[in-house]
Amino acid sequence: MTQAERDRLVTLKKAKKRLITQPEAAAELGVTVRHVKRLLYALNKCGDKVVIHGLCGKPSRRRIAEAKQQQAVRILADPIYAGFGPTLSCEYLGKKHNLAVSKETVRKWMIEAGLWKANQQKMERVHPRRERRSRRGELVQWDTSDHDWLEGRGERIYLISMIDDATSRLYARFVRSDSTAENMRLLWGYLELNGRPVAFYTDKASLFETAEKRKRDEPGVDKDPVEMPPTQIGRALRELGIAWIAAHTPQAKGRVERSFLTAQDGLVKGLRVAKARTLEKANAYLNKHRISAVVEPDIDSGSG
Repeated sequence: MTQAERDRLVTLKKAKKRLITQPEAAAELGVTVRHVKRLLYALNKCGDKVVIHGLCGKPSRRRIAEAKQQQAVRILADPIYAGFGPTLSCEYLGKKHNLAVSKETVRKWMIEAGLWKANQQKMERVHPRRERRSRRGELVQWDTSDHDWLEGRGERIYLISMIDDATSRLYARFVRSDSTAENMRLLWGYLELNGRPVAFYTDKASLFETAEKRKRDEPGVDKDPVEMPPTQIGRALRELGIAWIAAHTPQAKGRVERSFLTAQDGLVKGLRVAKARTLEKANAYLNKHRISAVVEPDIDSGSG
């Protein structure tokens, strides 16, 4: 019996002993006088349990069948779903196994089965987020991730992504190397699909910036910087009239970095379930399941 139920019982017993009137008991309980009369009649007939709800301790009629829970846990215990969180597990249970269950129910089942541990600590935000640009095309973040996307099942591949700062519209493809040619091919595809942006925001990789060569014993503190010739990508951006902005830290281009973190969770596991082992299958999955509305098929290097 809860404390609230004990308080209700005390009020009813005071009304039964006529220490308070039935209207006063009704006011204390927040019910009508007629309902107080029903409760007093039930108190005389059934005793103190009158204040306990009749369904207390009984299974809910909306409770999911035990067999369905066991089936879901058995599916998620398969090694192919190792590391899946509740949200992604809920998505795959509904999409691949026709088990329509809420995310919170899946979370509860996974915790009970030891497949998921509730995260008690949240990371503190060290770098405040920069405000988004106001219009699409004002700034596009551009970066490459060398994560083990195929988890050792096939060749080493890289994911090059461009994400619009204002809308988070993403354009990406898997490639075999983070080379100038592959980045130029992705640039060409982005421009054909979205038009010319005002500026690209990247890191200071050698693809975008030519480093000044100095001798090892030359400090270079008092020496004025020398203007270096542009890289091939830098020259292309100049000819197109697109500004290039260099980020000084990874956190500065946080939007594309966070998209990589999301992809390294859900996209990697999706590629695992799809049994993708090659670059072509990885790009096919990327087009079909993840960002098909904004990802285009591989562009022929000889086109245009």
